[in-house]
Amino acid sequence: MFAIFKKELRSYFINAIGYVYVGVFLAAAALLCCYTTLGQKSYDTSSYFQMLNFAFIVLIPLLTMKLFSEEKKLRTEQLLMTAPVSVWGMVLGKFFAAFALFLGTVVVSCVNFIPLYSYGQKESLDNPYAVSHIGPVTSEIVICLLGIILIGAAFISIGLFISSLTENQLAAAVATIAVIFTLLVLDMANQYIDVYAIRYVLSWICVISRFSNFTVGILDYSSILYYLSITGVFILLTVRVYDKRRWG
Repeated sequence: MFAIFKKELRSYFINAIGYVYVGVFLAAAALLCCYTTLGQKSYDTSSYFQMLNFAFIVLIPLLTMKLFSEEKKLRTEQLLMTAPVSVWGMVLGKFFAAFALFLGTVVVSCVNFIPLYSYGQKESLDNPYAVSHIGPVTSEIVICLLGIILIGAAFISIGLFISSLTENQLAAAVATIAVIFTLLVLDMANQYIDVYAIRYVLSWICVISRFSNFTVGILDYSSILYYLSITGVFILLTVRVYDKRRWG
C-alpha cells in the first residue's frame, strides 16, 4: 500500500494536476476568506467554510479523476492488479495519496486566518461580530476545519469510486462534479418540498445541513459518523469493483 501511496502522490507533481489543484485551492480559499470573513471585518468564519464546501465541486474532481481512469487509459491496470498487493492496499494507497494532498492544502490555507488574530486587539463598537471587538474563536475554526476535512474525505472516496468505473478522466470528473453538486444543493431543494417524509430523508443525507453544527462550534458526533460512513462505503464499493475484475 505504501508503495502505491508514494507512486500516486508523486504522480500528482510529475504532471500539472497537483500544481493546478494546489494553486486553485489556495487562490479560491484566499478569495473566499477576503470576501466573507475579512471583507465583512468579522471573526465569524461560518460563511467562509460553507462556501469552501461549494468550491469542492470543482476541486475534488481534479484530485480523483485520474486515480483509476488513468490506469485504464494507459493499460497499466492489469499490472497494478497483478502486483503483490491486495485490492484493499491498492485502493487505500490511492485514496490516502489524494487525501494527503487535500489535507496538506487545507493546512496551508489556514494562513488565511492570521489576519483575524492580528486584528483581534483593535476596538470596534459597530458590529458585535467584529474581529476587532472580540477576536476569533479558535475552537470554532478548529471544529470547522475538522468538518471540512471529513467532507473532503467523503467526496474523495466518491470520486475514487467513480474513477474506478471509467477510463475517461473527463467523464469521471463530470460525474463526480454532478454527485458532489447534488449532495450540496439538497438542502436548498429541500425547502421547496412539502412532503415531510421526503424532507426528512433529504435532510438526513444532506452534507450542508449536517455541517451547520460545525460552523457554530458544535462537535456533532452523528455528523462525524455520517461522513466517515460515506467514506467507508465508497471505498468498500471501489474494492468490490476491483475484486470482481480480479476474480471475474
